[in-house]
Amino acid sequence: MTSNGDLNNISAARPTVELLPDLANVDTHRSLGISAEDDDAAVRARYRLFLLPDNMSADADWIASLELHTALSMVDREILSRGADRLRILVLTGSLRTRSYSRLLAFEGARILHRLGCDVRVFDAAGLPMKDDVNHDHAKVQELRDLSKWSDGQFWVSPEQHGALTGVFKTQIDWIPLSTGSVRPTQGRTLAVAQVSGGSQSFNAVNALRILGRWMRMFVIPNQSSVPMAYTQFTAEAKGSRMMPSGNRDRLVDCMEELVKYTVVMRPSFDLFGDRYSEREERRVKLEKEKKRVELEKEMERVKLEGGEL
Repeated sequence: MTSNGDLNNISAARPTVELLPDLANVDTHRSLGISAEDDDAAVRARYRLFLLPDNMSADADWIASLELHTALSMVDREILSRGADRLRILVLTGSLRTRSYSRLLAFEGARILHRLGCDVRVFDAAGLPMKDDVNHDHAKVQELRDLSKWSDGQFWVSPEQHGALTGVFKTQIDWIPLSTGSVRPTQGRTLAVAQVSGGSQSFNAVNALRILGRWMRMFVIPNQSSVPMAYTQFTAEAKGSRMMPSGNRDRLVDCMEELVKYTVVMRPSFDLFGDRYSEREERRVKLEKEKKRVELEKEMERVKLEGGEL
């Protein structure tokens, strides 16, 4: 085998199978989203502000007409038809602005995830205090930590500001501990990352988000979304603040579809991925010390009862 002229070494690539759905027999408007009748009203009102009006026709929503047959079938086959819990996705954003482009991008992503049958909850960071050592019992801190423990996967979206992610976003991650007793609020979760920029395309924020995700022991999917000149990517507020057609929008769809696929595959093995030799060894040593302590106490009690000395 020769690679002369094959600069990308395609000849050595593993054969791939292209998944082509039978579009003639596919309902392109199919949705696995939680209906208002089946949803928890309080959860819907608090965490699903991204949902569109019920009277909006499918033809008026670009997400409703996306060809997502493979992911929809996967979720239906592996989760819903088996009566398992829906994929639980937590969405975090990095801006408190009234018209926040990171929130608009997150909402579009959340709508895609919702259509793919996920239980999606968007956390509102307004009112979350700066990280300190006195606000651990603050209502917003507890809400964020509970949502992280609840989630199977997460979607993080931050603006890039001064070449980095925002303090609003970092504060949220700082409040999520690596462990709370025996519970790890983020370990084993899947993660998709995205950013918006006011200028040309950049990847500083998504790179920082990837580092954060790895540090929080999460599995960051390979794909990511970086939206440049975000103020040009969405319609006016009067027209719904929807993302306009572009390669950036297509990439967002790719990311959400990929997040769902990875989470479906990995969720049954979360405990397996969290099993580490170093932690098993740490538990073994701790149990051994405890065993010796108990044995020593019993021996001391025995000697005391016999009136002797150690």
